[in-house]
Amino acid sequence: MLSFKGAQFPKDVILHAMFFYLRYSVSYRDLEEILEDRGVTVDHATLNRWVIKYAPLIALKAQQRKKPAGRSWRMDETYVRVRGKWLYLYRAVDKFGNTLDFMLSERRNGPAATKFFAKALATNGIPEKIVIDKSGANGFGIRSINKILGRFGCPMTIKIIRSKYLNNMIEQDHRFIKRRVRSMGGFKSFFSASATLEGIEAANMIRKRQFENAEMTGFQQFSQLAE
Repeated sequence: MLSFKGAQFPKDVILHAMFFYLRYSVSYRDLEEILEDRGVTVDHATLNRWVIKYAPLIALKAQQRKKPAGRSWRMDETYVRVRGKWLYLYRAVDKFGNTLDFMLSERRNGPAATKFFAKALATNGIPEKIVIDKSGANGFGIRSINKILGRFGCPMTIKIIRSKYLNNMIEQDHRFIKRRVRSMGGFKSFFSASATLEGIEAANMIRKRQFENAEMTGFQQFSQLAE
């Protein structure tokens, strides 16, 4: 359970504010005004601190509680601007479009791709195949993971599929994230960007109904992840 000890606002107020911000295209200042209209006075800086502090913890719970992943993955990266510099958001979904994993990186190269695949495998298990574009770095990452699996005696080898057509699914899936980020006007630090993006991804997983309690409202599912 997430600890809200020391917070000056009730847990439900914090979670409502976070979910509204992460799920919908609203700025911190807009959210500050919306909450004030509902009798809750909280400044935008506090809202930002809530997201940075709690969003990664909720995203971790989301990874632990989501439904099992498919064995065929689609992987790609998209761009995110942080302090005027383009960084790279690595993302993967299964063939049904369910979010598997995500990672913000300052670099787009073989080691970064390897780190992402290692993270995704630790959370979702070993897939039969991963569909990527023509990126040499992503191919390097999968081959590196296969070598590591071989050294540990794993008989499985992840098949690399290069197909722009099959990878359209992940490219389309980027749209929700990019649309939400666009309305934020950019990030001021890598840490805040990574934390916020993790929360957005968790909200997106709820939108996709990736949890067993899909009959609940979006906020109810989000709140349950904080338990």
